[in-house]
Amino acid sequence: MNIPKKVLLSFLSVIAVLLLAAGCGKGKKEKIVIWTSGEDYRNEHYKSELEKKFPDYTIDLQYMNSSTIAAKVLAEGKDCSCDIILSEEYGYLTMCEEALAVLSDFDYSSFLPELVPESHKYTPELKNGGCIIVNTSVLKEKNLPTPTCYEDLLDPAFKNLISMPSPASSGTGYSFLRQLTNEWGEDEAFEYFEKLTENILSYTSSGSGPVNALIQGEVAVGLGMTAQAVVEINQDVPLEILFFEEGSPFAMYGNAILEKSAGRQAVVDVFNYLSIDLCKENNEKFCPEQLFRDFIPEVKNFPTGIRYGNMANDTLSEKERLLDKWNFG
Repeated sequence: MNIPKKVLLSFLSVIAVLLLAAGCGKGKKEKIVIWTSGEDYRNEHYKSELEKKFPDYTIDLQYMNSSTIAAKVLAEGKDCSCDIILSEEYGYLTMCEEALAVLSDFDYSSFLPELVPESHKYTPELKNGGCIIVNTSVLKEKNLPTPTCYEDLLDPAFKNLISMPSPASSGTGYSFLRQLTNEWGEDEAFEYFEKLTENILSYTSSGSGPVNALIQGEVAVGLGMTAQAVVEINQDVPLEILFFEEGSPFAMYGNAILEKSAGRQAVVDVFNYLSIDLCKENNEKFCPEQLFRDFIPEVKNFPTGIRYGNMANDTLSEKERLLDKWNFG
């Protein structure tokens, strides 16, 4: 049978268009944008597990420090370009509440009730305890004693050998400022940090900065995160965790959905997996300070019997007041 050339060309054109459309449809995945202040090793684990669980979604996990996430959400408002906030400090989440969805269908019952926010606009993700961390090799190399109290860190021998997160950009850094303000009084705490600055190599923008500096041997002492130090100790990095008389400062971190994304089932599915399954896995593998009613995790070399410090008056208004004083003296 002879098919007219014009008809054949038309038929082939239709087939080509259909194949192209099918190919485009097949290759297009729904994109979920997540902003996180978490450490690299946790972010890598989360992204890997999310991609396994949701192969039909494109998971765009972007790291920013805590204050940057809050600033971007406040600037972009309800049209924020991310869908989910992961591992953000409670104070900053409270600051952003107007742009966040109420999680009315989320089951909070498995968490310790005191960790659940009244607004139900975010979920507990980790309790982040702080400590003093030393690189024992650097201490030995510099012939320095192991510090036993905060006053020891003012010794001129530690000049440029201490790293601390900036309270202005890091929830971890703020937890040290908040705790010592409560323990000593505001004037004495600020006077102490003014003196300590003489020995600080750098105030890092994120809570993970001091441990990274310790790993590189750039400093001998870091005011940092207990869980992060334990991860490195378990990889044979020569770090030691210390707690001074005041105990461990801590901050709570959580997850949230942006209100403009709350109607997308893909976002809800990813959020629930992050905030229940992966939250518990994170608690078990990396950050074992208790979050759940019936689950007390154990991690190799994680300190036991930690005495937590005085974190009273940890309100948003008080945080803003203290940070204004920190930034402008």
